[in-house]
Parts: sequence; structure tokens; C-alpha cells
Amino acid sequence: MSTLKKPIVTEKATALNEKGQYAFEVERTANKVQIKKEIEQMYGVTVTGISTIRTNGKMKSKFQKGGAVSGRRPHGKKAIVTVKEGDIIDFYSGI
Repeated sequence: MSTLKKPIVTEKATALNEKGQYAFEVERTANKVQIKKEIEQMYGVTVTGISTIRTNGKMKSKFQKGGAVSGRRPHGKKAIVTVKEGDIIDFYSGI
């Protein structure tokens, strides 16, 4: 099972790329050692640091015919990965 779900490609995350940092959405149970091993194997780069962030899902409510239905978006986890100077991760090479 892969610990990486997908790269985060937002304006804020893309700005980090200039500093040699990349953002990924990862499994909630993944630890830093697993994330580092998978990124180094998948992209062929050397990881020098990882910061992880656990996020709680937002509360959402919907109004339907029978009344209001409330729920929650799923919880998640993000990893900000710093790679060795000179290494680059290219998310668009498969396109």
C-alpha cells in the first residue's frame, strides 16, 4: 500500500518549490520514515527534512427535502518535504 496519495499543487505549495520543498497528501497513519523512503524511491531524490501536518475535516451541512443533514469532510494528513539542493521533483513529467 502506498503512503503517498497525491502531490498538492496549489499556488501556495507551488511557491514552496522554489525553496526545494514539495507538498504531498499522505495516508493518516504514515510516519516520516515511510514517507521519506517512498519519495526517495519514487522520485530518485535525497530527502533532507519532512514536516507533517494533521488536518481535521470541516463540518458541512446540507439542506435536503426532509430537513438539514450535517456531516464532516474526511480528516487528512499533509507532508512538506525538503529535498537536497539541486534535486527537483517534476510532477508533470508523465503528461
